[in-house]
Amino acid sequence: MSGMYRDIALRRDRGLAAEDDRQPLAESRVPITVIEPDGFARGGIVVLHESHEFADSLLELMGSLAADSWIVVAPNLFHRNGADRETVFGDHLFADFDACYDWLTGRGVHGDCIGVLGFDTAGTAALLVATSRPIGAAVSVAAPGITEPLTDLADALVRAAPRLQAPWLGLYGADDPATPTAHVEQLRDAAARAAVATLVVTYPGLHHRADHPGLEPEPGSESDVLVDAQTRIFGWFDSHLR
Repeated sequence: MSGMYRDIALRRDRGLAAEDDRQPLAESRVPITVIEPDGFARGGIVVLHESHEFADSLLELMGSLAADSWIVVAPNLFHRNGADRETVFGDHLFADFDACYDWLTGRGVHGDCIGVLGFDTAGTAALLVATSRPIGAAVSVAAPGITEPLTDLADALVRAAPRLQAPWLGLYGADDPATPTAHVEQLRDAAARAAVATLVVTYPGLHHRADHPGLEPEPGSESDVLVDAQTRIFGWFDSHLR
C-alpha cells in the first residue's frame, strides 16, 4: 500500500491528535485511520464505512487514493456504542466528520479540497454530510434509504438531495434489491434539483457493489464495472476538489 498508514485519535472538540494513539479512547476522542501520500498532498478524502473493520478492497482503494496524492482519513463511526449502526447518523456522524475535517484543515487542506466517500449506509451518510458541510465533493456507493429514512436520525435521500451543497456522485447496481431502480430514478430527479453538479450512475446486472463478495454483476463484467466505478470516483474528486 502506498503512503504512510497509521491509526490515531482526534479530540472531537478541537480535532487534536491524542499523544498516545494506542491507548483506550475516551468519549471525547474519535479514532481514525489515516493514509498519507508519500509526497505532496493536494487535498483530503474522508472515507465513511459501515463495517467495524476495513475490507481488503476498501484498504486497496484508500491506498490508491493516497497514491493519487490525497490524504485519506477514515473515522471509526461505531466507537461509541459497539454494534449500534444508528451511530452512523445524527449528531454523532457530524461530530466525527467535523473532527476529520478540522484535522485536515489544521494541516493546511482547504475546505473545498476535502471530499467525502461512503459505501452502503455510510454512503447515505456521505450524502447527508454534503447537505450541511462546506466540502468540495461527495461520492455515495450503493447508498440505501432513498425513499424512506433508514432511521429517525436520517432523512430520506430523495428529500435530502435537493439540499446538496457539494457536487455529488451516486453509484448504484441496477439490480440491487436494497435500492430498486424506480427509487434510484427518483433520487436522480431529486438530486437534479440541487444547486450543484450531481450524477447518478447505474450498472445493469449489478446486484450491489462490484467489490462486494457474493454480490456481483453478470459473469464477465465484474472487472469492467469495478474499473469504471473507481475511475468515476477518482474523476469526480479530480474534477471538483480544486
